Amino acid sequence: MNIILFGAPGVGKGTQAAILAERLGVPHISTGAIFRSAVAAGKPLGLEAKRYMDDGLLVPDELTTRIALDALDEPACANGFILDGYPRNIGQAEALAAALTAKGTSVGKVIYLTAPLDELVERMLKRGRVDDTEDVIRTRFEVYDAETSPVLNYFRAIDHVTEINGVGDVDEVHERIVAALNGSVQVDNA
Repeated sequence: MNIILFGAPGVGKGTQAAILAERLGVPHISTGAIFRSAVAAGKPLGLEAKRYMDDGLLVPDELTTRIALDALDEPACANGFILDGYPRNIGQAEALAAALTAKGTSVGKVIYLTAPLDELVERMLKRGRVDDTEDVIRTRFEVYDAETSPVLNYFRAIDHVTEINGVGDVDEVHERIVAALNGSVQVDNA
């Protein structure tokens, strides 16, 4: 099963994706990790992305999509994957859908982790990063909402989204995700 974990910064996507990937035996693919992997492997796409990253710039959508789709072509993804951090906009969502359709598959489920804004701000402030002031964090959420709401609506229109409350301890949230997937995918309940 091909799963996208979707949600605001600080909601726990990365944590839940890693646990779920291990449980399902499929790779967890995060945008940041695939960039780092492509750079470390010396792949041409990775080296191209590195030029942007070294200058502190966002990697352009077209290049991000090429790197993400390249990662999905790896043999480890043959039985499914969990995407975290991609797609971030409609163009990326459409490119992902087209690439998967060309391979005879599709996005199976989008798990949308939610939490109240104040909870997310508090979580991010606890990270203790120097540049993470409350004003900066709240601005990031505004940008996130503006950029990603259309992607969420795109997947809702094709009935792939299941909303999960992301508040609670890690195991509690994980069990909510597993319960939501039980009707869609064989999940080892060990």
